[in-house]
Amino acid sequence: MGDRKRGRRGGGPPRRSGPRPSTRRSTLPKEVVEEVRATARRGRVEDVLGLLETAVAAIEKGKPAEAQRLAEQAKGLANRSGAVREILGLAYYEGGRFREALRELLAYRRISGRADHNHLIADAHRALGSPEKAVPLAREALRARVPPESKAEAIVVGGAALADLERYDEAVALLRAFRTNPDAARPFDLRVWYMLGDVLERAGRSREAEREFRRILRHDPEAFDVAERLAALS
Repeated sequence: MGDRKRGRRGGGPPRRSGPRPSTRRSTLPKEVVEEVRATARRGRVEDVLGLLETAVAAIEKGKPAEAQRLAEQAKGLANRSGAVREILGLAYYEGGRFREALRELLAYRRISGRADHNHLIADAHRALGSPEKAVPLAREALRARVPPESKAEAIVVGGAALADLERYDEAVALLRAFRTNPDAARPFDLRVWYMLGDVLERAGRSREAEREFRRILRHDPEAFDVAERLAALS
């Protein structure tokens, strides 16, 4: 969540739509619990928290369809909750339902004012055939106060989108704008270098591409398909 679903109308008692963690502490972050308490329908706070907890667990277990069902129920009980819209968006994204993911993650962004999922929003735009919409989101993430991993992922998506548009020089400039430490590379630094090498190769700048791939190889000889890419370049 932040930096990494419907209730029934009508007469009669409300249907229990998920586990109710009323006898234990919620596993969700404190700020999420507080937000749900402020936005959930009256008397349904514990239902929403239980649904969100179970939805998050389903995402972590690689069960996006189950997570979508649970988060959709939570949305019906707390439509104005940024956390609910975030988890629903993540569930849709993990399930490859990019149009729905885009709708929910944009709602999360609007409610929360945060840019920590710009990389997912950008990737959804790219998956839906609009790479040009991914670029400003990546550039915003580069300036925003978001975790470095989210920033790196946004830059990778932005670089790929610019390459899709054959704007290779812009892609290279964007990728090189992300600060990395060549002596102590983090896993997401390797992803930025890999995309940089890929873009350079596509732009016909083979020697520069080879240099980026060799930089990855020094830190992790088994990363991606770097060995094969280098062999092809050689």
